[in-house]
Amino acid sequence: QSFSQLLDYLQKHKNESGIIYCFSRRQVEELTYNLQLEGYKALPYHAGIENDTRKLNQEKFIKDDVNIIVATTAFGMGINKPDVRFVIHYDLPQSLEGYYQETGRAGRDGLPAECILFFSYADKAKIEYFIHQKESPEEREVATFQLRQMLNFAEARTCRRHVLLQYFGEIYPKETCASCDNCANPVNTF
Repeated sequence: QSFSQLLDYLQKHKNESGIIYCFSRRQVEELTYNLQLEGYKALPYHAGIENDTRKLNQEKFIKDDVNIIVATTAFGMGINKPDVRFVIHYDLPQSLEGYYQETGRAGRDGLPAECILFFSYADKAKIEYFIHQKESPEEREVATFQLRQMLNFAEARTCRRHVLLQYFGEIYPKETCASCDNCANPVNTF
């Protein structure tokens, strides 16, 4: 139900700027098309788009001619749009490093912003398929480790800031951050 959940979220954030990350070019194109059908000003961004069109789409986003960029991880390097109010990962990112970098594009103006991660175990299988396509055993090992860490983050029932900072070798000094989903709305476990 990720598309209907996405529409519910976007309805509440209609005129705000945001980035939606997808795993594949095909998914970027499909999601952009479906959002446009729903009346959203959205444009695609991925390495398969002609360079001039890609630059134009990026420029339209920066100048607020469109609110939403639907992109692969190719989007965002060197982008300094301060008023991005949300970053949504429509699929599980392949690594915590990538996730951290991409979520860092939200709220650069110091105002509140949200980062949402849609997660399904089908994402795990999709990423594992691509890991098995790698020829180098070392690359497969690194990618498997990165996937395991990303799954630990997605499945965490504790403070996500703790999990994220711990991955980078840092310690969060407070017991809870009060802003991640697990701290703001603790899940009852049994």
